[in-house]
Amino acid sequence: MFVTTRLLKSMVSMKNLPLSVSDAVALINQSLEYAFPTIVVEGEVASFKVNQGKFVFFDLKDTDSSLGCFMMIFSLRIPLEDGMRIQVVGTPKLTAWGKFSLTVREIKPIGEGTIKRTVELLKIKLDREGLFAVERKRSLPEMPENIAVISSTQAAGYADFIRIIGERWGGAHILVAHVQVQGASASDQIIRAIRYFNQQEQPCDVLAIVRGGGSADDLAIFNDEALVREIASSRIPTIVGVGHETDEYLADYVADVRAATPSHAAQLITPDRNEIIRNCERAIKHALDVTDLRCQDAVDEVRQHLTMSIDRMRDSAKLQNEKIQNQLRTLRAYDPSFVLARGYALVRGNVVVGENIEIERASDIIKAEVKRVTKK
Repeated sequence: MFVTTRLLKSMVSMKNLPLSVSDAVALINQSLEYAFPTIVVEGEVASFKVNQGKFVFFDLKDTDSSLGCFMMIFSLRIPLEDGMRIQVVGTPKLTAWGKFSLTVREIKPIGEGTIKRTVELLKIKLDREGLFAVERKRSLPEMPENIAVISSTQAAGYADFIRIIGERWGGAHILVAHVQVQGASASDQIIRAIRYFNQQEQPCDVLAIVRGGGSADDLAIFNDEALVREIASSRIPTIVGVGHETDEYLADYVADVRAATPSHAAQLITPDRNEIIRNCERAIKHALDVTDLRCQDAVDEVRQHLTMSIDRMRDSAKLQNEKIQNQLRTLRAYDPSFVLARGYALVRGNVVVGENIEIERASDIIKAEVKRVTKK
């Protein structure tokens, strides 16, 4: 039963008015809500349990008292176990079955030991689910055109990030989601920003979540389970650059790339255009050197082929000349004029007594008559 303020005043004024049990419970709860809409309580966790996978029950106690607590599982952002010291934010309530309890909305670990233990338990849980697996990691694009940034635009780390992006790779288009990067609402704001960028029809090439250094409390949001899971589920390759080089958070483990600082994140995301120019110049020089060398090799090869061809032609001509000379010598050997030149004579006609014959010598021709033929 809901008790109105008017009815509440009327009930209070009528001291002897009997109330039903439901009215009494409603009256007490409205009085509690009016007097204590929200209270913050610190204590030690005891009798922690989860029913039906969605209802969380535990006691919050100190040396003298114990307070029953209830919350929904989706509001539980950190692992709990008995013995942890925590701070809870909630509303006191008397249940219909007469038990006083605190309906919890937020939980914060208290003390270095508890904080470390909650992070350790969550790390073990997420690791078992495979969210830290190396095979899940994606490479960042070499030359991003569109860079999504989630950060506080008032933070020094953001300014360093933007400055280095501009110095190294000025052609990129940067889209910025301004969020709180510390405090109670920071985790939810970052989660909404991640979802916004992932829901775009044309997603960015890379998503950067950056903030500079701070206290352990300031940076504790990067161990928040809901935020860590959102980073792990991003379809955009994600880099996290939070705090200083020695700081490590669960968000670092699930990101595709972990950067030591926002400045380091900017360096990992973008290539150095000056280095690219130098590499291009070296590549062009190398290509020219290779081309020059190949041309020189081609010239040498042509020269070698020409030399070999000329040598072959010279050898062939020499061989042909020798053949011709041999043929000339053969011809000379059978040429009568060469025989006559050596003192011989050529006789034509019938060598019969009384017949006329012709005797040819190298210098003249003699006509004669055969007077006598002597046998050898």
